[in-house]
Amino acid sequence: MKELGKGKKSSAGRKARETASDSLRFSARSYWLFGAGFAAIVVGYALLSKGSITAAPILLVAGYCALVPMAIFVK
Repeated sequence: MKELGKGKKSSAGRKARETASDSLRFSARSYWLFGAGFAAIVVGYALLSKGSITAAPILLVAGYCALVPMAIFVK
């Protein structure tokens, strides 16, 4: 009796790998958002070391809570 599927490769494993690798790719917009978030964080800490109590927290919150997560989730 002939075995079914022998010699044929399943495409399910390939599709799972393609889906996993597609979800990890970042677009150019993601890199720009991450760069802006990183810059906001660095400038925020620099202003914090100078004694700014208004601009520094705003930049730090924007960097950590808005820009970096957007860079991760935006395609």
